[in-house]
Parts: sequence; structure tokens; C-alpha cells
Amino acid sequence: MELSKNYNPLLIEEKWYKEWIDFNLFRSVPDGREPYTIVIPPPNVTGVLHMGHMLNNTLQDVLIRRARMLGKNALWVPGTDHASIATESKVVSKLREEGIEKADITRDEFIKHAWDWTEKHGGIILEQLKKLGASCDWERTCFTMDEIRYESVIAVFIDLYNKGFIYRGHRMINWDPKAKTALSDEEVIYKEVRSKLYYINYKVIDSDEVVTIATTRPETLLGDTAICVNPTDPRFAHLKGKKAIVPLVNRVVPIISDEYVDIEFGTGALKVTPAHDVNDYVLGQKFNLQFIDIFNDDGTLSPAAELFIGEDRFIARKKVIKSLEEIGQLLKIEDYTNKIGFSERTDEIIEPKISLQWFLNMKELAKPAIEHVKNGDIKFHPSKFVNSYMHWMDNIKDWCISRQLWWGHRIPAYYLDDGSFVIASSIEEALQLTKIKTGNYKLTVTDLKQDEDVLDTWFSSWLWPIYVFDGIRNPGNPEIKYYYPTNDLITAPEIIFFWVARMIIAGYEFIGEKPFSNVYFNGIVRDKQRRKMSKSLGNSPDPIELIEKYGADGVRIGMLFSSPAGNDLLFDENLCEQGRNFNNKIWNAFRLIKGFQTDTDLIQPEYNSLAIRWFDSRINQVIHHIEGLYDKYRLSDVLIALYKLFWDDFSSWYLEIIKPAYQQKIDQQTYDATLNFFEKLLKMLHPFIPFITEELYHQINEHDKGDFIMVSAMPVADKFDKLLIKQFEQTTELITAIREFRKSKNLPPKENLNLIIKRDKFHHTEFDPVIIKLGNINKIIYVEQNPEKTFSFLIGKTEFFIPLLESINIDDEIEKIEKDLEYYHGFLSMTMKKLDNETFIKNAPRQVVESEMKKKNDALHKIQLLEDKLKGLKL
Repeated sequence: MELSKNYNPLLIEEKWYKEWIDFNLFRSVPDGREPYTIVIPPPNVTGVLHMGHMLNNTLQDVLIRRARMLGKNALWVPGTDHASIATESKVVSKLREEGIEKADITRDEFIKHAWDWTEKHGGIILEQLKKLGASCDWERTCFTMDEIRYESVIAVFIDLYNKGFIYRGHRMINWDPKAKTALSDEEVIYKEVRSKLYYINYKVIDSDEVVTIATTRPETLLGDTAICVNPTDPRFAHLKGKKAIVPLVNRVVPIISDEYVDIEFGTGALKVTPAHDVNDYVLGQKFNLQFIDIFNDDGTLSPAAELFIGEDRFIARKKVIKSLEEIGQLLKIEDYTNKIGFSERTDEIIEPKISLQWFLNMKELAKPAIEHVKNGDIKFHPSKFVNSYMHWMDNIKDWCISRQLWWGHRIPAYYLDDGSFVIASSIEEALQLTKIKTGNYKLTVTDLKQDEDVLDTWFSSWLWPIYVFDGIRNPGNPEIKYYYPTNDLITAPEIIFFWVARMIIAGYEFIGEKPFSNVYFNGIVRDKQRRKMSKSLGNSPDPIELIEKYGADGVRIGMLFSSPAGNDLLFDENLCEQGRNFNNKIWNAFRLIKGFQTDTDLIQPEYNSLAIRWFDSRINQVIHHIEGLYDKYRLSDVLIALYKLFWDDFSSWYLEIIKPAYQQKIDQQTYDATLNFFEKLLKMLHPFIPFITEELYHQINEHDKGDFIMVSAMPVADKFDKLLIKQFEQTTELITAIREFRKSKNLPPKENLNLIIKRDKFHHTEFDPVIIKLGNINKIIYVEQNPEKTFSFLIGKTEFFIPLLESINIDDEIEKIEKDLEYYHGFLSMTMKKLDNETFIKNAPRQVVESEMKKKNDALHKIQLLEDKLKGLKL
């Protein structure tokens, strides 16, 4: 089959992916082989592929494809996450477009709409991953809301509740007014924002004094129940035991003292709003203050605020400021920069709020997860992330696991009208438990009402490595025993606390074993200005359009070229173009090889046998090198090493050596060795560029229909000759220098030259046939002394000589060398003036003096070489 001039990925990528699927090559079932397992970080079910997904899944595919080729039973489990907040928001928006408000329909009706949305959009991102080449076992696709996963989540909640880890209570939480739900601390992103600092006067009762406080949230004064000062602050010592009046609402509040107050901040006096500030909440409990919740769930002011009821919090802020100005109690306003918490899901400014929620006590659960990362049972790559993991785990807080949503795993708590409840897996079980608990056997299911809240999405996905194998419901099943623990987790560092830490906790709690052995943290994809790529900024290309433009293999190369382990990826589309060019290089190299005409009677030239010996050593050296890189998860470095091996060593040198002259034939022995090398290179490259390597693997020979490169054996390192490789490096330097000499003298590439080498400087002669061929050298002459009437050039500290040529004007060459000598003598003279100056030597820093000495020695060496060249030309 004749190959097209250029590689066209559109013609082969879909073809080979279908072949892989048809032959069930991604499928894994337990057998006698060593398992290698990775689980996909489940993307949002209604999401689409973005650049972060592209990077993360390319890395996973590299590891899983390599594992298959190493003979392991490789399994990559795919799936999606139900994404409670994101999906519910999209469904609510869709219903609103249809004229339907969530509040006007039942929960069951809403859930049906959510499932319709999920079924319509849920498969998009997985289909896009297939275009990337992701070799997942698609028959195992999981969804965090499917039957196995749903039942598992409920079972875990019940188990943890029965063990006393889960409790319900009123506590200060993070509230998202847009999504109208609680958030965990990890779902709050703090951003530096340019704000205002408002100075407000509070009148002291029975006094002409005022206490001035400074706040960035003046609207919250409507919920103030105290003023707090530091007991060591002499400015306020006389106010001990007194009371003040909250402006606008005229509420009388105590002036309390606590060392929590920072004397240096603002005025040194703090307004205390226990219902709407985390630290104020602590003061409120300590001093038994009143808690006044002034906000509704949507961020508008509640009746408890007394003023501006129903107004949005930020509109209320403006009205509070205006009212304070009118009564003369706003002292001043200053510009101020502070950090404000935003919802990770909706980017809404969060409000601290006291709320009745479900919590998971984490302290005890976290202990095994701390121990096993600390002792290296679970390794992080790069290891720098262990420190941030440990800091979070050592200071872990209770996890708010309830969310005020309808889409998700509904909390299995069932209530009577008096507020008492039981925890059960179904309403029927709840009824039986309630009857036993109350002694009232006349109760029916209509007397029970299930909790309206659902569980935090992460409470589901923390079980991912376990329940993809049904390890919660059936912990003794063969699959969990065979595939768990998984081997590697590839994820982004920003979810180290959301997901990674919690999976480790869950693994030890529910299986008694780590969920994975290694965690490889890929970087964040950023643009050339180091901005995180996002649709909102408009700086993120469409991944599918990139694949259509450059091919999946080209995009995979582009992503990994710029992706050092654990560091952010500065993406540049030019790298995808470079990836496409590399694929074309591979394609054209194969076209060149397949175009060779062989002759079985032809004796192998010596330069061909030398090239084969060298490249065999070189390829084994690289195999050995990249095995170490794989062990360190330096996948970008692996690709770069393979890129250089193919482009520089194989294409630029090996093929140039063995390529026969125009219309000449190649010996069969060299041709067979070349095809063997090419096939090895394809196998080494396959995990990174699966499509083109599969295509060319089938072009090399007529492989059986079921023979695929993706299940062939990965080449393993054999012995290699370091000296031979070093000698060849010196040989290529010499050939390059000869070519540069021709270029500098405007000599035709085909003009034969003689090369003279001093024997004491260049000891090996083994590669002389290669030098003669690629340097187009007539003959190589070894001498003991510097020859006369020659041009000389330097490689390192070794001089090589080429006899004078009639085509070169000797007088012009002499004039050029003399000008160079004049320059270097002048340079040396200036340097010596400094070195002969005792004051300079005495006072200048040591490194400056050393630098001048180096300049002197370099100049002397250069002058000697130029004088030798001049001598050779004049003799």
C-alpha cells in the first residue's frame, strides 16, 4: 500500500479507535496477570472537555497503554460525577427558560427533569475522550448516581452515623446565596479584592463618648449584638462593663473584652455579629451573646434585620451607608484590600451563616490517612505536595456534608412531626425503626418525612476507587480483591483536599487499605501570560477543534511537551503544530524506509554495520533512561527523550548513514535492522501517540488481524556500549564541523575533501567510514605533527585540518585571520592592564578577578590557534 505524502490523522484515528473497540482491547477482567488499575477523576456528567481534562486524561492514557505493553492486566475505569450544584443550576436555568420555576414543581418532577438533562448531555464528555484516544474500559462506565453508587453512598452514611462520626447541629457554615446551599470550607475560594473600610461611630450609653469600629461589611451591623475590645488596650479600659447603641436599629449591646481583638487593626474596637462571622460566632458562644440572622437564603435581608427587609445584601450595604451619613455616624471611608470567600461552584460571594446541617467528624478518621502518607505507603509526585497535605490533615475540620439541593444522594434521615428521626436505607426500614424507638406500632409511612437535603457531591466521589468495584455493598467480591488498591491516581493539585485526602480516608475506613499507591499531580493549564485557561477569559481553545486541526496525536504531544511534573502547563498552540510536524516526520521517515530497494546479494557496507551497532546501543541507552523517568512520573521528559531519539538520532543520523545513493539499493541485512529499529521506536512512542503508531505498525509488515501495537510487548533495556555512543557523538560533531567549514568557504556539499587528523588527539578510527560518507571526505590522513598549507578548525580542544584548496582565496583568508588576531591582541592588552594594576587586584571581588583571569587565558588560547592557522596558510 502506497503511503500518502503527508500524514492525515482524520483518515486513521476514527478507524483505529473503532478497531480497538471491536477487538475489545480496552476490556479487563481478573486473571492470573499482575493488575494495573487507574480510575478516572470523574468529570461532571453535563460537562464538556476542557484543556485540564485533555492534559489529565492524556497522562492517564500514557500510563495505561504502557502498562498493557508491559504485560499487565491494565484497567482504566471511566465514569462521571453527578455534580449536584452545577447540574441543578443548569436544570433550574433550563426550566426557567421554559417558564417553570423550581418552587412551583414537586421534588419528584424536578428529579425527572434532572435525569432527562443528564441522559441528554451526560455522554458528551466521554465521547470526546474517545477522540483523544482514551483507552478506558467503557463497559465499566460508572455514574455516581447509578444504583450501585447510590446504595453505596447511603450505606456509608448509615455506617458512619451508627459509629458516631456523623451528627446534626446548628453551626456556622459557608452559605452560597446563589445556589442556596451550604458549602464545605474546601469549596470556598479566597480572592484578593479591592474593598472599602467603613468607620462607624457607636454611641456609648450614659456618656458623650462614641466607640468607632471599622468594617468591610456595614450591612451586618443590623445583626450586631456586642462591641469587643482587647483587655490590654488602655484606650478602652474605662469602657469595661458599659454598653453601646447599634446605629439605625438602636439595639443596646454590651462592650466586652477579649484578647482575640487585634489592637493594630482599624480602631482597635470590633463589632460583633455572631450569626454572620466565623470569629464572631466563637465570641458569641463564649459570651452567651444573642444570635440574629439578618439574611434570607438568597442573600436578601430577613425580617430580623428590621430595616431594608427583602433588599439584596449589597443594595442594603449602600442604603446602610447612606443612612449612617444622614445621622452623622459614618466617620470616614478608606480604600482597603482584603480577601473575600467565593463559592467554588458559582463564584458568588459566600456568607457565613448559622445553619442546621449534617457534619462528619474528621479527626479520628484522618489518622490512618496521615500515617500512611507520612510513612510513604502512598507516594505523592512531586513530593512537595506532601507538606500541604499534612498541613491540612493535621488541622482538619469537621466536614459539612449536607447541601440544600434536590439533585443528589438524599440524606437517609426520616422525621416525625416532633423533630425526632431515625437513619435508615429506606422509608420501610425507617418505619420499623421508628416503631421500635417510639413504641407506637400504629405509625405508617405517611407519618414520616425524609430529610430534604442531599449529600455533598464529594461525599459520593470519596468512595470512587472502592465503589467502582462495588466494594461497599460487597467488600468480598473478586473484583475489589483483584483490582484494589489501584496503582496510580492522576489528578490536579487543587483537589488534593476535596478528593485525594478524602479518598485516602475512605480507603482505610471502609476497606482497611490505601486506595492507590501513587498520586501524580498534573499542573494547571495556563496561557502564555500565566492565566488559568477558562471560557470566561476567552483564552482557552476548544479541545475538539484542536484535535480536528492537529490530530489527537499532535495535541497529545503539544500538551505533554509543556507539562513538567507538578508544575503548571504554559500552553501554546504552536506546540500542537510541533506535535503534528513530529508525526509527519515519523510518517516521512517510514516512507523513506519503505522506498528503499533491497538486494539480498549486496554486501553490507562497513558504515551501515557501524550505524546499526551504534543505534542499537543508543536505543537501549534511551530505554534504560526513560524507565527511570517513568518511575519518577516525569512523563514530559520521557516524551522529549523519545522525540530527540527519533528526530535527531534515528532520522538525522542513522537514516542518513544507511540511506543508499540515488537509484542505489540497500543490503537486506541493513534494511531488516532498520525496520526492526523503527518498530521498536513505534512501540516506545505508542503510549504518547497511539494512532499513528498503530497505523505504521500495520504498515511495517502484514500483521495478523488481531495483532495490535497497543497489546504488543514494550521493548526492554538490553546492554549498551557507552564508549561506542561517546565515540559516535564525537563523530557527529566532526561531521557537523566539516559541513560548517564547507558553508563558511562556500564549497559545494559534494566537493571531495581530504581530512587530516593528529593521531594523538583523536584516538579512535572506527567511525572513519561514517565520516567519509557523511562528510563527503575523499580520504582521512592521520599525522603526528601539525601539517603545512592547511585550514584548521577546532572541536573542543582537538584540531582538524583540511589541505588548501585552489577554489579558496588564500590572501583573503590570511587577511581575515590577521584582523581577528589584531582584535584579540587588543582585547588581551585591555585585560592585562587590569591584572597588572595592584589596586584592582587588591580591591576587586574575588569572582571579578577570576573572571578577568579567564578572559586572559581564553584570549591567549585563541591567539595561539589563530597564529597556528596563519602559519599553516603561509607555509
